[in-house]
Amino acid sequence: MLIIGIAGGTGSGKTTVVNQILNELPADEVCVISQDSYYNETHELTYQERTKINFDHPNAIDFKLLVEHLKELKKGKTVEQPVYSFVTHNRTIDTLITHPRKVVIVEGILIFNSKELRDIFDIKIFVHADTDERLIRRVRRDIEERGRDINEVLTRYQNTLKPMHQQFIEPTKNYADIIIPNDRYNTVAIDIVRTVISNKL
Repeated sequence: MLIIGIAGGTGSGKTTVVNQILNELPADEVCVISQDSYYNETHELTYQERTKINFDHPNAIDFKLLVEHLKELKKGKTVEQPVYSFVTHNRTIDTLITHPRKVVIVEGILIFNSKELRDIFDIKIFVHADTDERLIRRVRRDIEERGRDINEVLTRYQNTLKPMHQQFIEPTKNYADIIIPNDRYNTVAIDIVRTVISNKL
């Protein structure tokens, strides 16, 4: 089993890179695990308290469970991924049955912050994008997909996202084996990734 970690700031284009890799592999040989599914369970908090959680800090992630699930998959076992709701800021009662595959892609902004998790990855990829570009994508996504208003999004970006990016995300670029500058379709970088995957498999 080949485990690939794909990190990068919010709106950097990680999903585009993941999809480009998925397009290169047979569907039954790959699965994707999102860090977003592993936000901590917070049933003991009220909705108002949950809205104040800093979701861009490593403490918001249940790295222990994520590492445990990857180890189980490596042993050939099936796991139940949590399902997280950005509307309620909490895990739902649903889970996602995830089967072991030849290639497992783990993507998320903070995945290189855990040494235990980094050590599991066979390949570490960091997707880099211009700050303005990331802000535009984030604003668009939060308004269109998550029902947030523009003031809320911009305030959050200024007070939380930007400082957290500078403190916890940008520095983890140093752990990457491959850095992909995201200018829409970086075919050379994807070709390199595809070659590495083929060689490892």
